[in-house]
Formats: sequence, C-alpha cells, structure tokens
Amino acid sequence: MRQSAQMNYATRPRGALALVLALSLMSPAVGTAQTAPATPPATTAPAPAPTVAAEPPAATAPAPQATPAAPTAAVTLPRDLTPWGMFQAADIVVKAVMIGLAFASVLSWTVWFGKAIELMVARRKMRRAIAALGQVSSWDEAASVMRQHDGSAAVMVQAADAELHLSADALSPEGVKERIASRLERAEAAAGRAMIRGTGILATIGATAPFVGLFGTVWGIMNSFIGISKAHTTNLAVVAPGIAEALLATALGLVAAIPAVVMYNFFSRWIAGYRALHADASAEILRIVSRDFDRGTFDRRWAERRRSVEAAE
Repeated sequence: MRQSAQMNYATRPRGALALVLALSLMSPAVGTAQTAPATPPATTAPAPAPTVAAEPPAATAPAPQATPAAPTAAVTLPRDLTPWGMFQAADIVVKAVMIGLAFASVLSWTVWFGKAIELMVARRKMRRAIAALGQVSSWDEAASVMRQHDGSAAVMVQAADAELHLSADALSPEGVKERIASRLERAEAAAGRAMIRGTGILATIGATAPFVGLFGTVWGIMNSFIGISKAHTTNLAVVAPGIAEALLATALGLVAAIPAVVMYNFFSRWIAGYRALHADASAEILRIVSRDFDRGTFDRRWAERRRSVEAAE
C-alpha cells in the first residue's frame, strides 16, 4: 500500500506538468482565435473607401460635349459678312431697298451741293445790290445802277419801274407806293419759291428713309426665321446672315435720312435769311420812290409825258 501511495504521489507531479503543458499549447490557439475576428474589420474597413463609382461620371461627361464643337465651326467659316458680301447674299427685296436708299442718299447730296452754291451766289448778289441801292439818291440813278446787276434785286427794281410807268396818270402817290409794295412782295415770294424748290426732296427723304430701312429690316429678319424653320436649328450660323442683312438695310436708311434732315434745316435757315434780304431790298426801293415823290420828280416826269402824248395826238 505504501508503495502504491508513493507511486501515486510520484506520478501526480508529472500529470500536473502534462496538464500545464497542454494548456500552454492551447493558449496560443485560443489567443489567435480571439484576435482573428478583430483584425479583419481593420483590413476590410479601408476596402470600400477607394470606390470606383466617382470615376465613371468624369470619364463619360466630356464625351458628349466634344462632338458638337466640330460642326459649328465648320458652318460659320464659309460665311462672308462684309457689307458687299451681305448685299450680294441678300434677298431681292432687301437688295431693292438698299439700292433705293443709296440712290436717295446720292440725291440728297446732289441737292445739297446744287442748292448751297445757288444760295451762296444769290445771297452775295443781293447784298451787293442792297449796298448799291443804299448809296443812290434818286430813282433814275437806282434804275441805271441796277442795270449793271443781275438777280432778284434787279427784277424788283424793274417791277417797281414798270408800275411807275403804268401809274403815270395816277392821282395819289400813296396809291402808287401801295401798288409798288405789292409788286415787290410778289417778286419776293417768287424768289423764295424758286429758292426753296428742290428742298422738299430732302424733307421727303428724311421722313421716309428710316421707314424704308425698317421695311428691309423686317424682311431680313423674316428670312432669318424662314432659314431657322428649314434648317431645324437655332444655330447662329443660320440666323446671323439674315440679321446682318436686316441691320445693313437699317444702317442705309439712317445714312440717307440723317443728312437729309440736317440739310433741310440748314436750307430753311438760309432761305429765311435770303427772304430777309429781299425785305431789305424792298425797303430800299420804297424809300427811294418815296424820296422822289417828295421831291416832285415823278410829277414833273408824268407832266412831260402827258405833254408829249398830247403833242403826238
């Protein structure tokens, strides 16, 4: 019994040692089994971070924008938008409007040069005649001086002299003066009508040219809309030619109208001054006639004429 007990005590330490060794061998496996689930979350967490979903929009966005750029450049290049090119490519109605406005502009400048020269010459002659009439003292002297001049002043002196001859048997000097003043007034009105002749064209062009240009503008824009409907696109290359033609018609209308209005206003002031010079000449003629009436010059002349007529009879 003692031997068996001793053997049991001897074998107990060995069994305990074997148990410890077994536990020690099993502990790393248990540790790895416990740590294994902890590491995968650390490794799997960054996996969704580099998502590839953001790259497809960047790759697909430029693709549809690069294709329409080439056709637009190809359409706009062949167009010639110079004024002469726009005129050649314009519709027949717009061309007619442009030609009419260009002719109106040329006509305005022609009237301007012609009437300006005529007015300057007439005003110069009238000033010289007024200065000459202001230096004479009798009607005979005035008639002889005016024979050396031409123009409206000479016509007025001739009209007054004709009335004096027709009024040889007049009884009242005041009646003679009144008839002379009437003749001078009519001569002044005739000179004003002759001078204003042709300026009505300037007024007509200045009033109608903008509206004619506007008609060409409307027609050109209408052609632009027709081009849009045929091409089924609102591209600038389709719209720009018609709009450019329309704007060119508007510009020609303004080019014809603005100078015509300025010229008409200028001539209106000049003709008003020319009529004022006629009024001054009429006043000088009436003063000379009144002076000779006070001197009795016409009475003596008419008495001599009566005696000559009676002697002839």
